[in-house]
Amino acid sequence: MILQNLVRQLRRFRSLHRVVGVTLALFFFTIGVTGIVLGWKKDVQLLQPATWKGSGVLLRNWISLERISNIAQQAADSVSNRNLQLDRIDVRPDNGIVKVTYKPGYWEVQVDGTSGEVLSVAQRHADWIEHIHDGSIFSDMFKLVYTNIMGLGLITLSLSGLWLWYGPKVIRKMK
Repeated sequence: MILQNLVRQLRRFRSLHRVVGVTLALFFFTIGVTGIVLGWKKDVQLLQPATWKGSGVLLRNWISLERISNIAQQAADSVSNRNLQLDRIDVRPDNGIVKVTYKPGYWEVQVDGTSGEVLSVAQRHADWIEHIHDGSIFSDMFKLVYTNIMGLGLITLSLSGLWLWYGPKVIRKMK
């Protein structure tokens, strides 16, 4: 009786494991590939531009963020040939630079904090890859639902996989 219940339970877990695995396989594959690529983003300049060094690290010698933003906006607009919307300003005092990033097109402009010189204008491919990775490429609500489903799916596959490995050992011992 106990043995038959264990066998039935094992079959149910096998079905559950198969359904969850097949249903989420493409999403797990996408997360895996994008995760590997994102792991390399600091080492591959195509994914994320290298961080430049500015001429000075003393903040009291820096120009205003408004001026840096205007300089970066002109540089980004001239390269992208469109008016880009500011996403964020990332101040890097240790490097003497400010990274200004833009939403459409994933552009980044690095500006020397002291001189206002544009050091780099490049696209940040790692950003759109990250948005695919976490599902936010569609919307924040999709990201929330997607990450919960994927997390629960991974937990389900892990637990059912452990039981599918250990369950037959228990059944063999009982026989």
